[in-house]
Amino acid sequence: MTRGVVGPNNPGLPLDLVWVEQSTVNLSAVQRRAATHKTRRSVKKAHQAAWLLRAITCTDLTTLAGDDTESNVKRLCAKAQNPIRPDLIEKLQVGVPVTTGAVCVYSARVPDAVKALAGSGIPVAAVATGFPAGQTPLSTRLEEIRIAVKWGAKEIDVVVSRAFVLANDWPALYQETKQMKEACGSAHMKTILAIGECGTMDNVYKASLVTMMAGSDFIKTSTGKEGVNATFEVGFVMVRAIRDYYERTGFRVGFKPAGGIRSAKDTLSWLALMKEELGDEWTTPHLFRIGASALVTDVERQLQHHLTGEYANAEYMPYC
Repeated sequence: MTRGVVGPNNPGLPLDLVWVEQSTVNLSAVQRRAATHKTRRSVKKAHQAAWLLRAITCTDLTTLAGDDTESNVKRLCAKAQNPIRPDLIEKLQVGVPVTTGAVCVYSARVPDAVKALAGSGIPVAAVATGFPAGQTPLSTRLEEIRIAVKWGAKEIDVVVSRAFVLANDWPALYQETKQMKEACGSAHMKTILAIGECGTMDNVYKASLVTMMAGSDFIKTSTGKEGVNATFEVGFVMVRAIRDYYERTGFRVGFKPAGGIRSAKDTLSWLALMKEELGDEWTTPHLFRIGASALVTDVERQLQHHLTGEYANAEYMPYC
């Protein structure tokens, strides 16, 4: 269901500081909207199963651990190619292959993932630019991007310099992000804002605009290493920035929440947010990804419950 997916190609535009500086976020309105979103949206029975399968195709199956090896990357890639047990797929009568949207690894593990996914059509995404802190020299970060692309990464998840965001140095953020986009070449760039370290919602919105102007193909909430990661409050702010950017420029930019998303129920809420705020096109892996490592197992358990009325323990959901 995701083979051959091609993401958006945002060419960017010159930095519009007037637009950026005049932007503000109504925090209380965002909080009210987020608080009611999950309680007002419910998908049941066959519709829920279909949305859960859609969520799988929009997942960047991820491992970002210090003890990553070729072996566990190979297992991750096997799961990406067969994320749902074959017996469940047969009973669901899906009719087409179901895979995850991508596999996301550290740059050093890109060759392992490319080898394991050969012929599958699933892209490899690499976190680069001194992930997660982004505190290495720019020249080093740019070289890391080039190496990951050379080794076969089709998507690059870069991290912004939070110092520029906190100082409201939007020209510096724009120029740095633009250089990262150039280093990506033909690979699609997903820009991680690390929202838990951006200070304010105003900063999150402005950083979203600036990085899109610099050519980001996706904007992503978090590295997963911050104290605050993907929340619905932040989600609303970032997707509104995407909508505003699209309405002004005609360029579509994707969205990737990441960090702490583990339950199938939450994925349904994220998909509902995308449908309501941006439309059906943003509920496909072309424009929407979820960064997660343990999520697929919970989705499998929910699909088994849909079919049998019973939940299986996680150990009955094989990792490869």
